[in-house]
Amino acid sequence: MKVLFLCTGNSCRSQMAEGWARALKGDCLEVYSAGLEKHGLNPHAVRVMAEAGVDISRHSSKTLADIGPVQFDYVVTVCGHADENCPVFPAKTRVLHAGFEDPPRLTAHLPDGEEKLAVYRRVRDEIRQFVETMPGSLKTETRRPNTEGRPKSKLRTNKG
Repeated sequence: MKVLFLCTGNSCRSQMAEGWARALKGDCLEVYSAGLEKHGLNPHAVRVMAEAGVDISRHSSKTLADIGPVQFDYVVTVCGHADENCPVFPAKTRVLHAGFEDPPRLTAHLPDGEEKLAVYRRVRDEIRQFVETMPGSLKTETRRPNTEGRPKSKLRTNKG
């Protein structure tokens, strides 16, 4: 099963999701991550994932064009902006929004240190909890069409 985690810049949340999925579900999922644009790999995300035993230091920020022509079974948007601006995928691809708070935005006012890292750790752990439910949780979601004004928290099928 091929799964793409999609975010705005592929720097933090989608990278953590890819790392967790490779570490925890690599035997049953072929995992990718991408952004609508490239923002570079977030060093705080790399650090907190390493603390949890998952090395994402060799990941790179990429777009769908960088990945190439992969037929995904599922696309999981991990931020609201990516969900609202999600490209159209082939009709067989199911798109699910599983939003997580944005650590860089939440901690922009904080100096580097434990208080900032605590936010990254919390989001890291929330993403892990979501990934641990895969692939079963993906298969049990209700399908929904890809239309304007769609609900933002359910699975949808893209037409295209």
